[in-house]
Amino acid sequence: MGLFFGTDGLRGRVNEELTFDIAYKIGNALSILKEKPTIIVGSDTRISNSYLTLGVASGAMSGGARVIDIGVVPTAGIAYITKKVGADYGIVISASHNSGEYNGIKVFNAEGYKLGDKEEERIERCFIREKINDCDNIGTYEQDFNLSKLYKKYLINASEYSLKGKTIVLDCAYGASHRIAPEVFRKLGANVIAANATNDGKKINQNCGALYPENLIRRVFRYKADMGFAFDGDSDRLIAVDEKGGIIDGDMIIYGLAKYFKKSGKLAHDTVVGTSHTNMAIEEDLKNEGIDLIRTDIGDKYVLAKLLEKGLSLGGEQSGHVILKDLATTGDGILTAIVVANMIIGENTTMSNALSIDLYPQVNKNVIVKDKFRIMNSEELSREIAKYNAQLNGKGRLMIRASGTEPKIRVMVESKDKEINEKIANAISNLIKRINEEV
Repeated sequence: MGLFFGTDGLRGRVNEELTFDIAYKIGNALSILKEKPTIIVGSDTRISNSYLTLGVASGAMSGGARVIDIGVVPTAGIAYITKKVGADYGIVISASHNSGEYNGIKVFNAEGYKLGDKEEERIERCFIREKINDCDNIGTYEQDFNLSKLYKKYLINASEYSLKGKTIVLDCAYGASHRIAPEVFRKLGANVIAANATNDGKKINQNCGALYPENLIRRVFRYKADMGFAFDGDSDRLIAVDEKGGIIDGDMIIYGLAKYFKKSGKLAHDTVVGTSHTNMAIEEDLKNEGIDLIRTDIGDKYVLAKLLEKGLSLGGEQSGHVILKDLATTGDGILTAIVVANMIIGENTTMSNALSIDLYPQVNKNVIVKDKFRIMNSEELSREIAKYNAQLNGKGRLMIRASGTEPKIRVMVESKDKEINEKIANAISNLIKRINEEV
């Protein structure tokens, strides 16, 4: 990560951490890295999207770029379309799961992959040094909202089976999936109950979507649905709910798909990639199935890097980022939902039977701080972490990390004893709060 880019692009409150000027410089930097590039731009539904899209486009055009604005499209759609049409870069204006006052900028390369740390640092150097590329021949800006149909067709073709006879609830979080997800699932034959499926950037992620699966549970029960899927603002996350109302997180989706793919010979090297947060029960159960788990740092970019390095096909995060590398270059909530639905039909089973697992209890706490890096380097915090890890004695885990997208320290404690988890998490959280007051 660089000074501006976090684990998932650049993100912040609009006109505070993320300004029109920064958007302009990012667009312009791409025209420095490549002469007169073609750039695809899309967004979720936030009201600040047009503002930042114009910033990115203006900077890119100043450097001679051709900018094609394709409107509201999921993040994975930008990745797919960028590669499909042969563009040089794809830009997503979205703050993913964050609330409406936030926005962000993610950049994909010509192959549909998010830029790596080194490429992001090259962009940062361009605008830190105030290096501006002003081309004599100004570039062009155009809108082509029909390009999103390419992504819709791709999703429909990704399904092996008809979903006819299945009742499926979709919570679209008032975000980028609001139109395309219900259209795709209906086209595949499902009886779709669409919730929070309008273009309303003021409500994006507000008590809905992947961060609030309890709303999905109520609808699954109300409509006696076979399954429910909840997306976040840009639809790169998926949290599911089974027919019994059980929440299926990203770990559990990977667990079920790993077994399914292995059975059908589609799990490369019988290995999956998770993160440092992946539940210990997942790792143990997969091992019993002859499947290895490799862990990476938090962040789907790191999961993808490991998938590419090891030639693997499946990985993801507890938060619901699932990467199906043989099918996509980034996390795609809609695609993952389609594959999960196909697994249920192909195996003639239920979601609860295919994906449920008794997880180790985890306690997760987020502490808002002024200087997360200074706190992370606190000797007092390090001593307490060492003390509690010794107490867990290999039968559990304590993890502390700085958020890559927000001013927060994240605390996670995992073991079979929920009371101990709560006690340790509270102690560490209170220590962080005290250190924060002293900073």
